[in-house]
Amino acid sequence: VQLQASGGGLVQAGGSLRLSCETSGRTFHTYVMGWFRQAPGKEREFVATISQFLSTYYADSVKGRFTISKDNAKNTVTLQMNSLKPEDTAVYYCAAATRGYVGIQSNPDRYDYWGHGTHVPVSS
Repeated sequence: VQLQASGGGLVQAGGSLRLSCETSGRTFHTYVMGWFRQAPGKEREFVATISQFLSTYYADSVKGRFTISKDNAKNTVTLQMNSLKPEDTAVYYCAAATRGYVGIQSNPDRYDYWGHGTHVPVSS
C-alpha cells in the first residue's frame, strides 16, 4: 500500500487548505484512514480519523475547523482545514490501518502504512 499526500503550502491565519491523500490497494474501502501532524520540536499528534463506516473523530484542537472525508471510488482521503491558526503549522501525514481494525483509530500504532507528509506553514 502506498500513500501520496498533497495540497500543503503556505497559508495565512484564518485561511483554508485542502489536503488529499491518494492510496493504492484494492481494498481501500476496508481501511481506517487517519491524518497526523508533527510540528517543529514536538511529537507527532493525532488530527483526525475516518473509519470503514465513514465515522469520524477529531482531536479537540481541530474539532469544528477540520473535516475528514473518504472517497472509496477514488481511493482518496481528504482533510479540509478551515480557520487555520499558526499553531496548526506542521508536517501533515496521512496513514492507513489495513490490519482489520474496526472503527475510528486515533492511536498511531494501529496504522501500518504512512505517506511522506506535506508541509503546512500558517503565517500570523
